[in-house]
Amino acid sequence: MNKNKIKAVFLDRDGTLIYEKPGVYLSSPEKVVLYKSSMPALKLLTKLGYKIFIVSNQSGIGRGYFTSEQVDKVHEHLKKMIKPYVIEDIVYCPHAPWQTCLCRKPNPILGQKLAKKYNIDRSKSFMIGDKKSDVDFGINLGAVPVLVRTANGNAQIKKYGKNIKAAKIASNLLGAAKYIESKT
Repeated sequence: MNKNKIKAVFLDRDGTLIYEKPGVYLSSPEKVVLYKSSMPALKLLTKLGYKIFIVSNQSGIGRGYFTSEQVDKVHEHLKKMIKPYVIEDIVYCPHAPWQTCLCRKPNPILGQKLAKKYNIDRSKSFMIGDKKSDVDFGINLGAVPVLVRTANGNAQIKKYGKNIKAAKIASNLLGAAKYIESKT
């Protein structure tokens, strides 16, 4: 049965795939900037046969900074920017941290829904992000967690130290992709 399952890489969006200035909320497609490592990483992950998904906390919606429609426009622009590479699906939690929900990372529900919808083998999949909540999401989902040092990564390492249970700490998304290649 497992042979029909796909292997996936779940990506955090801001600070992992695209540039993030911590504390600034992205609501405009024109302000999307890919990290230099993103396209080579997407190329490598695609070559390795991984399907790519984005799982993101978008608390700016819950905080009233922007709408889900604006987030969707950012995602459509992002999908065009990364062609010929494909993001299979993008899911996000729209809630602010203080709002009670089950979908905010590190809770794994958004990843679980993707795994069910796309028949993903979570044990052969990876989660890459720049925050402890991304690493914990990966663990909670049953995927291998990788922390990148971009955006919030270094500050998270300083703040949490050994409490970040990443399988690998990589300099950027391409470093994470090379780690995945070494495990494939």
